[in-house]
Parts: sequence; structure tokens; C-alpha cells
Amino acid sequence: MKIAKVEFQGTARWAAITDAGAIDLTPLLEAPEGAHPLLSEAGVQRANNYVAGCSPDSALEDFSFEPFLPAPEKIICVGVNYANRNEEYRDGSNLPKFPSLFMRAPTSFTAHDRPLVRPRESEQLDYEGEIAIVIGRGGRRIAREQATAHIAGLTLMNEGTIRDWVRHAKFNVTQGKNFDFSGSIGPWMVTADEFDGFDSLALQTRVNGELRQDDSTANLIFSFADLIAYISTFTTLKTGDIISTGTPPGAGARFDPPVYLKPGDVVEVSAPGIGMLRNGVTDG
Repeated sequence: MKIAKVEFQGTARWAAITDAGAIDLTPLLEAPEGAHPLLSEAGVQRANNYVAGCSPDSALEDFSFEPFLPAPEKIICVGVNYANRNEEYRDGSNLPKFPSLFMRAPTSFTAHDRPLVRPRESEQLDYEGEIAIVIGRGGRRIAREQATAHIAGLTLMNEGTIRDWVRHAKFNVTQGKNFDFSGSIGPWMVTADEFDGFDSLALQTRVNGELRQDDSTANLIFSFADLIAYISTFTTLKTGDIISTGTPPGAGARFDPPVYLKPGDVVEVSAPGIGMLRNGVTDG
């Protein structure tokens, strides 16, 4: 099932997305603004049963997408998690023993088909196509063997980065990762029951139709299970938390010379079985 937050006739609501349109899931929610009841196995089953007896409330052309952010307490992003991405740094380093992590704020994301904003402070807006985990069942010190059972579903992220601002300080990248609307997420979450494992998911990023990133989760240094187990060691994962799992080689900063996004560009992040996240670029 595809679950999304959509805007229809001036109102934001959670919906199931089908080939024919959107089915309003508000009757299944304790509060219309909160998607958490849809993120458990039981919630997904209730939604499947409900959708089976419904016709779309709105056609595909009659609504727009909101960012897929089910009120996360935490948005945790993973850096340099594809083996080829580590090689891309050309520093001769071995594969890391532990994941590199940083946090993003919800305000740093826009929705599918809405523009990424290149801020007036920099011309170095870069793309990073990623697959993101949405946590269903929370927990602390989750065993690796049980970790994937805590996944509600997967969505796509363009983990947009202001490159010169990630180098402002010695030990952090926070400021360059959190400019308002510099990244995007969505358009929906595909529930975990739609996947036969998570270890060979293809991921591609295109800019103006040109393939820039092309890899598979088979090449992750730290698998989805590794990440959930590691992160939950030091913090309690909560329902609705998001873990973005890293970007493959091919970001604009790695070209010689670098190729950054500019107004009018269109970025498409896609993964079979999940979908496609598309955004233009504007100045702000």
C-alpha cells in the first residue's frame, strides 16, 4: 500500500494512493493530522481492509502531495554508506566500522513536485538521492535479527545539501543539511509488506533526465538492520521516526569541476517498488 499526506480542496489529510486516485484514511485515525495509527502492522491491515471497500475520494489530478513526515521525533541521516561512495572520497580510507550520522529538521524538506530552494547564501545546492526507512514499531537496543520488523515502510528522499555550509565548522555538517526546503521527501511511503527483503533495492537519481546516481542497497556498508540496531543502541526509536540510509556515488560535488543545481533544473530520485520523487529548483 502507498500511504501519503495530500492536500485536497484546501485540507491536508492522510490517504491511500491507488492507480485511480486517493482514498481518505481519516476515518482510521485518532487525529486527522497524525499518521501513527497507519504505521503498525495492525494499522496497515486495517487500512488494506478499509481501502478494499472504497472508491477514490479524489482523482490523481485533483490533489497535491505534502512532505511524507508522519510527525517524526527524529530524522536521522546516514553519511557515506555505499561502498563506492567511500571510494569516491579518494582518501585511501578503509570502510568505516560505524555509521556516520547527523540530524535534519522537518522544515528542511519539501514535497514531491514542489521546488527545492537554493538559498541566497549559496550557489552550492547539491542533490543526494536516498531510500529512507519509516519506523513503525519503536524500541531501544533492538537486536539486528529483529530490526527489519520495526520498519513500517520505505519512502524516497533527496537529501539536498548546501556544500559550502557543511564545511563551515570542523566537526559537523548540520547547517549545510538544514536550510529550509533544500531537500525533499515522498511522495508516499510504501508499506513494508510490499517488499521481499530490503537488501537489493535499486536506486537512481537523474538531473534533467541525465542519470547521475545508480546503485543498489546490496552495496550498503551498513544494512537497514545494521542501522536500526546501531541507532537504537543510543536512542529510543519512536513510531514515525525516519532514517535516511545514505546516497550512492555521483553527487554534483564529486564532478570535476563540481556541478551544482540551479533554478530550472529537475531532479528525479527513483527506486522500483517505491516510486519516483521529482522536484524542480528555484531561488529563495
